[in-house]
Amino acid sequence: MTADSQKDIESLKAIGRICAETLRKMMNATRAGMTTRELDEIGRALLEAEGARSAPQKTYNFPGMTCISVSPVIAHGIPNEYVLQEGELIHIDVSAELDGYYADTGASLVVSKRDRNLERLLDATKATLAKALRAAKAGNPLNGIGRTVQAEARKRGYNVIYDLTGHGIGRHLHEPPREILNFHNPNDNRILNDGLVLAIEPFLTTGIGRVVEEKDGWSLRTIDKSIAAQFEHTIVVTKNEPIILTL
Repeated sequence: MTADSQKDIESLKAIGRICAETLRKMMNATRAGMTTRELDEIGRALLEAEGARSAPQKTYNFPGMTCISVSPVIAHGIPNEYVLQEGELIHIDVSAELDGYYADTGASLVVSKRDRNLERLLDATKATLAKALRAAKAGNPLNGIGRTVQAEARKRGYNVIYDLTGHGIGRHLHEPPREILNFHNPNDNRILNDGLVLAIEPFLTTGIGRVVEEKDGWSLRTIDKSIAAQFEHTIVVTKNEPIILTL
């Protein structure tokens, strides 16, 4: 959507704040020995307390309130009875709807342990997201986001995941512009307009950058079982710095 009124901006900020706080509290609660379902239940309680509804559940009948993916799964992981282990790399994705407006955010973390190699990947992915957000200015080519993500990943010694993309958002979980790629496509001539609402989500990996769907019909893991990380914000594009709704 294009946010073209103060009501749009304030409503998007409201759901953005809810998603951001839910993600932060879930990350703080993550520990070895808990199940991914228990972690999802924390997210459920937080969203319901705010009157928000799970976007993947509402839109796609996803079997969870949030997506919790344990590496090498990188996206759409189903919360279940899996017990988290110390040192595992996991990814939490929180998207929700309130009063007809949607926001989407996500982050990767290491469970109950510090790991230099994993933290290097996390830091690189965070830095890549920050640069991608700065590339999202009204009047700029949309493919500049992918160019920025790919260049930063390579500079830091990683690959991007080619099969996973950002997307438009606002009145629905997934809207045009679809397929905000994490690599440069010179044939993409779309231009960013003022007020455009986007979910930007770089995925960095040590592997070849392709994913495959698991037998559950939802979970996406790296095809070579390599580690990967993801960080995501929902923004409103402006002529200057974007409005980050999910800080």
